[in-house]
Amino acid sequence: MAFEAVEDAAAWLAHTPLSQAMRSDPWLYPLVEIVHIAGFAVLVGGAVLFDLRVLGFARALPVPLLARHLLRWSVAALLLIVPAGLLLFSAHPDELARNPVFQLKLALIGAAGLNALAFHVFPYRSVAHWERAHTAPFAARAQALLSILLWLGVISCGRLLAYV
Repeated sequence: MAFEAVEDAAAWLAHTPLSQAMRSDPWLYPLVEIVHIAGFAVLVGGAVLFDLRVLGFARALPVPLLARHLLRWSVAALLLIVPAGLLLFSAHPDELARNPVFQLKLALIGAAGLNALAFHVFPYRSVAHWERAHTAPFAARAQALLSILLWLGVISCGRLLAYV
């Protein structure tokens, strides 16, 4: 029942002028894709740099200061990624909604978001105790490594969409 609703919404979206423009204009889809990829580079690049710091690299950088700095860039990147991703989806909604690689990409994005939330709710609260003098707690390091792996999975799925 829920999948039928998704299929109906995808079919409706495929017939909108926006969707038709994304498919028919020779420059629109590639330009939107460039914006999406550039935003992802900033978001994932920042996440990986932060995760590497939590894993113990560049200990001279204070974790909270790095987090504050990268958060601004991450928010700016999301302002590019989300609308661009929705536009890209609108070009082929019925195909993408059924594509297992696209579904996996969305699941990995959700998992990465939940991982980041769990990191900030749990190990990051004690950052003042471990950020410089001590190694980050195991939970923080495990979540940093998981974050890197999840984002690599998202990138891989995004790239594989062109072939699957």
